[in-house]
Amino acid sequence: MYVAVKGGERAIDNAHAWLAEERRGDREVAELEVAQIREQMSLAVHRVMAEGSLYDPDLAALAIKQARGDLIEAVFLIRAYRTTLPRFGASEPIDTADMACDRRISATFKDLPGGQVLGPTFDYTHRLLDFKLAAEGEVPPAPSTDAPAEPVPHVTGFLNREGLIEEAPADDTPPPDLTREPLEFPADRALRLQALARADEGFTLGMAYSTQRGYARNHAFVGELRIGAVTVEMEIPELGFAIEIGEITVTECESVNQFKGSKTEPPQFTRGYGLVFGQSERKAISMALVDRALRWEELGEDNVGAPAQDTEFVLAHADNIQATGFLEHIKLPHYVDFQSELELVRKLRREAGASDMKEAAE
Repeated sequence: MYVAVKGGERAIDNAHAWLAEERRGDREVAELEVAQIREQMSLAVHRVMAEGSLYDPDLAALAIKQARGDLIEAVFLIRAYRTTLPRFGASEPIDTADMACDRRISATFKDLPGGQVLGPTFDYTHRLLDFKLAAEGEVPPAPSTDAPAEPVPHVTGFLNREGLIEEAPADDTPPPDLTREPLEFPADRALRLQALARADEGFTLGMAYSTQRGYARNHAFVGELRIGAVTVEMEIPELGFAIEIGEITVTECESVNQFKGSKTEPPQFTRGYGLVFGQSERKAISMALVDRALRWEELGEDNVGAPAQDTEFVLAHADNIQATGFLEHIKLPHYVDFQSELELVRKLRREAGASDMKEAAE
């Protein structure tokens, strides 16, 4: 904290008090409650959980309130809080094949077991402002069914039957934990997926968009996009088996990409993969496209110099907390640095002026 300036601590205290007043806003308006944010701004809550690497809707909603709606600041708060939490162990890998899907679509197969489930989506809205919402009227409940959601198979399983899509390699090696160990290069796919899962959504979207515009030679289809609840299990050493400890909502995307084959591999489709906390399909799709672009080397493809193919470029710049810290530090006092630059420029100007006068005299 910079307190070198006289009265710095008092100024900072006043800034904090002013911030709290601005956060509260007009006191004639009812204060926004954490439960309201959690229930009515759920997509923002899900994004904060995903990029903050902590699944807790209440804490994410609190962070959004504290940050005045600045989601990157909220992610920062969540990550900082996460570092204070004890770790009791590691959960078992979740099984998305057993997901109770609220939404499940495929752009590659129209008719598939379990059907296309549109779920809650903006895809078919007209993007017109709904002024009924400003009237604060009650929304009629959506039609529902009493039938429980049944697990449905993954779409890529249909391609697997004919060997038309690459098999996911079996690897039981525990991946490094990016939340406890610094990112190192070269980064294997497991580490890359961790970094992408909590990467800034806007950055990941931009990278994915670049691949679609030709900066990676990577034409993708959404093989399947599914959103729903999955159980989380943890093995208890004293019991000798895993027990269910909770349920979380996740979004999963598998992309299907063209691949011409090689001398050792027949022509087949390849995969891109994305999995994030909550309902965040834009992020999951973007993650799958970037994941596939980063796999160029293992698939024996040419590197065309596209940004999305550069592992170090993508992963080193995807984290919004690192980017924010490095960006915003330049607004803090740099008086000494600037004074040295200022003196250097003055000196160069004096030398240039003296040289001009000498040439004019000659």
